[in-house]
Amino acid sequence: MQHDYPYPEWGPGTFLAQLPPGLVAEMIDMGARRRFEAGQVLMREGDRGTHVELLLIGFVKVTTIDTLLAIRMPGELLGETAVLTGAPRNATVTACGRVISVVLARPAFEGFLRRRPEANRLVTASVVSQLQFANRRRTDFGAFPAHIRLARVLVEIAEGCGRPRPDGGVELGVTLSQPELATMIGIAQATVQKAMQELRAHGLIETGYRRLVVCDLPALRKLCDT
Repeated sequence: MQHDYPYPEWGPGTFLAQLPPGLVAEMIDMGARRRFEAGQVLMREGDRGTHVELLLIGFVKVTTIDTLLAIRMPGELLGETAVLTGAPRNATVTACGRVISVVLARPAFEGFLRRRPEANRLVTASVVSQLQFANRRRTDFGAFPAHIRLARVLVEIAEGCGRPRPDGGVELGVTLSQPELATMIGIAQATVQKAMQELRAHGLIETGYRRLVVCDLPALRKLCDT
């Protein structure tokens, strides 16, 4: 079977983008494709980890209870922690828009990792990266004021999910509400509103109905380093 890998939508540094094309094709051919529309759940917190999913197209939100933990982009591997540890899912994964994924049952996934040590190393690196991300987020909560926390999250999302605009700005590729942003950076909704006002006042972002644009990504990065 002929394939056109990688998909152009896969984010740089994601699991599938780093995997050799031959192994990508092998892995995808082992699974079954699924399609989701915005708001549909791919994985639910507390469920048993019977499979992993390869995110081919679209973006998903990773949440626990009412807290937004992360945004995952095309090329990511989802659900590997529960499969590898045997523990229940520790978060819910929800489609932000149209999503296409490939489901691999646990036995097939584990067999693939035994046969392909280079893929096993990437999975391990992915789990470590997620732990590092969580640790950075906890550090941000204590070390930075609200507008810096917000700026750091917006830079991460813009770099991973952003769509460049003709005017040089970057429109976020996912729709995030103020309550979701507030939970992601550990502040009250009223505080995130003030933080957004501050970033708007400096010409760093523009907001509209279900839309957020980073007007000057280099300047927003520079603010994160202050």
